Amino acid sequence: MTESELSLAIGATLMPGFDGPVLPGWVAAQLDAGLGSVCLFDSNIADLGQLRTLTAAIHERRPDAIVATDEEGGDVTRLHHRIGSPHATAAFLGRQDSVAATEATGNSIGAELREAGIDLNLAPDADVNSDPRNPVIGVRSFGADADLVARHVAAYVRGVQRAGVAACAKHFPGHGDTATDSHAELPVVGVDRGTLDHRELVPFAAAVDAGTLAVMTSHILVPAVDPLLPATLSATVLGILRHDLGFTGAIVSDALDMAGASRSRGIPEAAVLALAAGVDLMCIGAGNTGDELAAIRTHILDAVRTGRLAESRVFEAAGRVSGLVSGVSELRTAPAPIADPPELDSAVFWRGGSLPSLVAPLIVKLDSLGNPALAQTPWGIGEHLRPELDRWLPGATCATARDLGELRTVLGANTARPLVVQGRDLGRVPFLTDAVALVRRERSDAIVVELGWPEPALGDVATHSAGRGTSSALIRLLATGAD
Repeated sequence: MTESELSLAIGATLMPGFDGPVLPGWVAAQLDAGLGSVCLFDSNIADLGQLRTLTAAIHERRPDAIVATDEEGGDVTRLHHRIGSPHATAAFLGRQDSVAATEATGNSIGAELREAGIDLNLAPDADVNSDPRNPVIGVRSFGADADLVARHVAAYVRGVQRAGVAACAKHFPGHGDTATDSHAELPVVGVDRGTLDHRELVPFAAAVDAGTLAVMTSHILVPAVDPLLPATLSATVLGILRHDLGFTGAIVSDALDMAGASRSRGIPEAAVLALAAGVDLMCIGAGNTGDELAAIRTHILDAVRTGRLAESRVFEAAGRVSGLVSGVSELRTAPAPIADPPELDSAVFWRGGSLPSLVAPLIVKLDSLGNPALAQTPWGIGEHLRPELDRWLPGATCATARDLGELRTVLGANTARPLVVQGRDLGRVPFLTDAVALVRRERSDAIVVELGWPEPALGDVATHSAGRGTSSALIRLLATGAD
């Protein structure tokens, strides 16, 4: 192969992000040079009209470029990052346990993405959230039972792809049994191979059987399979996906700017190792620059020239990306569906007992840092839901407490009003656990709402999501009460 052909093949394996709502000149130039994909994040999306203009500009520059984004539903949304997603989280759908509802949700999300010009949805989350302390998966998972997760992963894949958008099951081989976040460090999943086969891998096998066009890797260490390299960089781990599960589609990396992949080696070297291990399309991260991408391309080319990376592996990866493009085209032979999001029912929520109907309550948000996948999307009940509050709970006001001092001040100034306190992962985050204890001491009548993973259960209500759809359902529940 010529060096020009090799350069085009290298470009096909790269998926950078960029800042802003307009296609930058350097991305346009990279598309001309064979760039295979771009990934869109919050900064790229202002509204649907602007997004259509942006995706059209990308596809006009390179018709076979793949435009990707993370639209899991619920807490993780890019399309609805300004006001929150109307769709359910995976955890809500898993608790509801209606395969039809999950497929309908996937189809509605897929229809939105197709209308916006998106080709690849980096979802569903196929992790079995077996560790309730998990700081990065939690409500993004359908549950803690492998078989339940598997049937809903398959349903979501079918729904999204029926809408003409490729699904990408993640994070292989399973990020659920960790108490650390691969954005910040390298988590270790210390299970034996038997547990991996019968728990972590079950949902991925279901995704493959359902025809998912892509699978995303995770930056986790699985010593039972490879004690040295994280999954994204491990040919042994990715070999399980190819050979044991029989996946023939595109393997996509999680973002290589995450510490679990590149902290000790840098992104260019992580890209070389990922390609060598069997990754086909490499997500670089958000807010990349032309200089960063040029450095990655140069490093990969040097690795081929020096024999550290087989030229045939680069062309194989580029071929699988081309296969992903063809797969999306085949999905789109069917007409685009018109699929409204199903309204979310508070009957799915967990409740510890009956709830009174409230009049003009104070609703306090216990603020804490979400995981990086959630970005800055509004969550819980807040002023972004003022129309629903005015309709269902007229006179309700919202407050935020960021520490125990602020919480004491808020409680002291509102002793006579009905009180609702909401937070994410109340049993995992120390401030939230302490705050709930304070509320229980000071206001025994307060309704405490868990918006995150509900184990251990410290709330009176658990919504299994902090997204707009479930928060709207929670407002209706608070207004009407429940026996």
